[in-house]
Amino acid sequence: MRRLAIMATMAVLGTAVAAVAAAPAHAGGWTTVGLSSLPDGLAPGEPWRVELRILQHGVQPLEGVRPAIEIWPDRAGGDAERERFAATPTDQPGVYRAEVAFPAAGRWDFQVDDGFMATPHGYAPVEIGGVAAAPAPAAVPAPPVARDDAWTAVAVTGAGIAALAAAGGIALGARRRRGREAAQRAVRLSPRTSAR
Repeated sequence: MRRLAIMATMAVLGTAVAAVAAAPAHAGGWTTVGLSSLPDGLAPGEPWRVELRILQHGVQPLEGVRPAIEIWPDRAGGDAERERFAATPTDQPGVYRAEVAFPAAGRWDFQVDDGFMATPHGYAPVEIGGVAAAPAPAAVPAPPVARDDAWTAVAVTGAGIAALAAAGGIALGARRRRGREAAQRAVRLSPRTSAR
């Protein structure tokens, strides 16, 4: 029984150590990217001049990154060859400017590589050479990517540790209870000797 308790404790401690060691890999969290405009309705070859506002955790302007916009024809799917347009920093912290040209009319997909996270920010397809859409709001933030959120990793790891600790405690308690019950039965069943 003591061996089982030691093994359960070692499992919980091992999981905790692994979680602490993995936490720096998720440090830095996530970013949002706001766009100053959308390219809907542009003519083919007409430049889309757009400013990207990149915020770490949706608050802090992120400087020192190399963002870019990637475009590809919507009909080609995700395996299409992409064109990449680098964005350059402006005088404002966290704001970058790009100039993108869509080479042909039709539906196009685009995404923003913020230069910080491994996963780019995707947006809905746009129509080039068609009817112009209503102007975009000043900033269209992309939702944060939960799997890159450090707090999500901490919460999931903490829940896993708590579940392991609870399972170990339940197993240990059940084993102790069975041992106690067996001892009580043995006392009840044992012949009593009387002093003569």
